[in-house]
Amino acid sequence: MPDDHTLIAPAGNDPDRIDLQSEGAVAEWARRMDIDEARLRAAVAAVGDRATDVARHLADGDGTAQQERPPA
Repeated sequence: MPDDHTLIAPAGNDPDRIDLQSEGAVAEWARRMDIDEARLRAAVAAVGDRATDVARHLADGDGTAQQERPPA
């Protein structure tokens, strides 16, 4: 059975990359991450197009978690 990511990654593309040029890929990644497309695009702009980095960024509160921590 193929890796689930192969369904949205065009041939030759890294399946962990979010292709913002493909509306289908944007819609699918947004659905998988349970966010809207605008938030996905903003996250990709902040951390790049690797899905694992975007997921980590979103889990950290879109980067706000680091800003809210008190200084050490």
